[in-house]
Amino acid sequence: MEILYLLEKIRIPVLNELMLLITQMGEETAFLALALVFFWCVDKKKGYFIMAVGFIGTMVNQFLKLVFRVPRPWVLDEKFTILEQAREAAAGYSFPSGHTQTAVGTFGAICVAEKNRWVKGICIAIMILVPFSRMYVGVHTPYDVLVGAGMALALVWLLRKPVLEGRVKTMKLLIAGMVVMALGLLAYVELFPFPADVDVHNLQSGVKNAYTMIGCLTGVAVVYAVDTKYLNFPVKAVWWAQLCKAALGLGAVLIIKSVLKTPLEMLFAGHMASRAVRYFLIVLFAGIVWPLTFRWFEKLGKK
Repeated sequence: MEILYLLEKIRIPVLNELMLLITQMGEETAFLALALVFFWCVDKKKGYFIMAVGFIGTMVNQFLKLVFRVPRPWVLDEKFTILEQAREAAAGYSFPSGHTQTAVGTFGAICVAEKNRWVKGICIAIMILVPFSRMYVGVHTPYDVLVGAGMALALVWLLRKPVLEGRVKTMKLLIAGMVVMALGLLAYVELFPFPADVDVHNLQSGVKNAYTMIGCLTGVAVVYAVDTKYLNFPVKAVWWAQLCKAALGLGAVLIIKSVLKTPLEMLFAGHMASRAVRYFLIVLFAGIVWPLTFRWFEKLGKK
């Protein structure tokens, strides 16, 4: 806590706003946007690489949170204060840091996959700044962020060759393995006899993430099978067509994510299975439906 108290003392309004902005690079939206942009516009293997690191990292992170059940810093020490704007996104147990793991995993994967020095430099900077921001705003201890970052880097290292250099069979096995992991996480959060004092909100967060992962990964399995056998969509296009492709696609994904929520929750009577179905449909749109337009985007700008 000594480091957190030191950071608490140096907080100033300008730096507060900067750290709150930086910490958002570890949120789901940033991961989703970058993974899809690479998948649609750069290289499908690189997109799958970012996704694999993120999905496996999320499942391992959620499992460890529920195993260790470490309270947040302000719960461990009631005298410690945090930036209130960061409290809402800091729901759940503290160890290990999910934002750190997501940011280091996402930008670490990009750093490994890309050769451009400027891209690598920016990625490394974000990989350092996001963990620091989590401590600065007061929602994680150094131990939380170090373990989160370490696990993310380990996943980047372990998955780089199987995904970036692997064959179709290797990818199918990896995706199948991730689906099994998601089912295992769901079984754990639904069936394990957690102690009576377990934080209900944290447990519910684990259930939510488990269903999300099942939806996403079954969707990825379908997308990979359809694309490799039938679709084989192109990713190249003139730069302004790429911008349109990415902007329109991301906008559509966010709209679908929002629009489907209430109807599916009503259909499933509020059960978390609605979340799995919603994310499954989102992945199908992002990986099959939207890419049907890519051959048209590829032709734009050509004489």
